[in-house]
Amino acid sequence: MKVNEIRNLTTEEINEKISEAKEELFNLRFQQASGSLEKPSRIRELRKTVARLKTVLNERVNKEEEEA
Repeated sequence: MKVNEIRNLTTEEINEKISEAKEELFNLRFQQASGSLEKPSRIRELRKTVARLKTVLNERVNKEEEEA
């Protein structure tokens, strides 16, 4: 997911995406532990996606605090 796509989402949608990504990451870690993970690069991709989502969310919070 690109940063521009994330910026177009609402705060609620970003929070939903974060929880979905974390849940998928949790499941992938179990697959990795059992040895049935087919695409290990997906873990890294998800971690970066969560970081992007949290960064945009944090930017919005900081912007709101500055305006208040």
